[in-house]
Amino acid sequence: MPNTVNHHSVTHTAPAIRAYLGGSFDPVHSGHLQLAIYVYQSLLPLAKQQQRELQVSLLPNARSPFKEDSTHPEHRLAMLRLATQETPLQINELELWQAPPVYTIDSVQILRARYPNDSLIFIMGMDSARSLDKWKDGLSLTDYVNLWVFNREENPDIHKRFSETDLLIQLKSQLPVPLQPLVTVSATELVIPPFRHLTDSPILKNAYQGRIYIDPRPVAAISSTQVRQYLHQSHSRTPHSLHIKHAAETQIAFLQPINAIISNTAPNSFAKWLNPAVYQYIIAHQLYSAAQFR
Repeated sequence: MPNTVNHHSVTHTAPAIRAYLGGSFDPVHSGHLQLAIYVYQSLLPLAKQQQRELQVSLLPNARSPFKEDSTHPEHRLAMLRLATQETPLQINELELWQAPPVYTIDSVQILRARYPNDSLIFIMGMDSARSLDKWKDGLSLTDYVNLWVFNREENPDIHKRFSETDLLIQLKSQLPVPLQPLVTVSATELVIPPFRHLTDSPILKNAYQGRIYIDPRPVAAISSTQVRQYLHQSHSRTPHSLHIKHAAETQIAFLQPINAIISNTAPNSFAKWLNPAVYQYIIAHQLYSAAQFR
């Protein structure tokens, strides 16, 4: 059964917990899955305890206005479906088919209007959170949703140099100053059911929104740009006539299954970056070839 969310579906009567990880997913890689799975695993006990529906969704955006060579949405959606087919993650197409530019503030307003009684969470890296004051109405995101922020640190030793308390203080200081008072030490505060709004209320925020949880766990500092560059280099080293045959027979053999990727136990290699089915799709459709980067 497809795991794509139809955003026009009927809202459940019981307040649900809905978390979203936005991005271009060009291509989707293990770093994306790691963040979303961490959130799902953390929220699942709370959802069961509160007898609430839990959805953690990947929210692919429209073609980036900053990337003229962005991969077509159909390909990005197909890769997302392959990457998530053995996971509990959903895919939400709210932004995917809109004409760019599409702004996050517009999406969170739509989602809050659609789900006024649900706990809504947006997942992002600290690299994005620290620059929210430069987004269109970025500081207003917390008027509609809570934020779950991960520290995608390229130097994992930073977690050894600081205690968890000191690390959180250091990370909190990186947020724009207006957002720093909203930081909470517990993810539980992100899923307290909001009060039911009056139907004529012009503002859809409430006392339980606007919290920010900084997750102290180290996560992989992998970007889609790095993956594309790696693929470009791989294509450049392989004669065009051998791309599909050579890659399918040699490189696929070294890739790990999705469970190994999610659990982060695979060796530090290309296997940790892409789901094998996604890599096969890239080869079959000749995506991210050298020609795309000329």
